[in-house]
Amino acid sequence: MQVSHKMKELINNIIIENVPDAKCIFDGDLCNLKLIVSSKLFKDMPLLEQHKTVMKLLESHFKSGELHALSLETKST
Repeated sequence: MQVSHKMKELINNIIIENVPDAKCIFDGDLCNLKLIVSSKLFKDMPLLEQHKTVMKLLESHFKSGELHALSLETKST
């Protein structure tokens, strides 16, 4: 099942609203979605905190079942 353009747009918008300089790159499908987020915000932040920051933004979508799996990679720019 392909991740809908609408879901990618929703995730991108949520992240950009909270991390304005973030760049989001998507790969995979709904069952195996990979998201790469890069931002200056992550520069001095430990990797675990980077992931927690992004996952907290998407928390309601996991709780609702819209999202159920996400492989996350974060990078500092």
